Amino acid sequence: MIKLEKKQVKFVSILIAVIFIGSVVAIALTQTGNIASAASSSNVGVVEYDQIMVQHPDMKTLDEQLKTAIADIKKEFDEKSASMNDQEKQDYYIQCQERIFQRREELLAPVMQSIDAAIKAVADKRGLSVVLAKAAVIYGGQDITQEVIAQLGKK
Repeated sequence: MIKLEKKQVKFVSILIAVIFIGSVVAIALTQTGNIASAASSSNVGVVEYDQIMVQHPDMKTLDEQLKTAIADIKKEFDEKSASMNDQEKQDYYIQCQERIFQRREELLAPVMQSIDAAIKAVADKRGLSVVLAKAAVIYGGQDITQEVIAQLGKK
């Protein structure tokens, strides 16, 4: 078995790191031309889902319904928790939070479905095979966010 001194181990480690970095740079340089051409002819779409949600025509109504539901649940909590001890209040508060979350999900479900349908319609029209959230994409893809928002406005 070969015994290496600390200096030799350090030198070998640095040498391996330099070779690795050099090979990564070489691969990147050889692929640069392929990336540029792939981005322009990509069949991958990207959307800013949050922007679509904010600009969805039904969001104002949904916000009002959610605020009403929260106010109703808060009123109910205040009435029922008046005679509870601290532990009971905490448990009941958690139940109320879960009810608010569930109500939010119920209200959001049709909005999410309509957004997904609009994304699919735009993707089909553009011939895109994949649509990803823009936040998950570092480079490339065709941004179809505004087209999806326009599609939602047609409904």
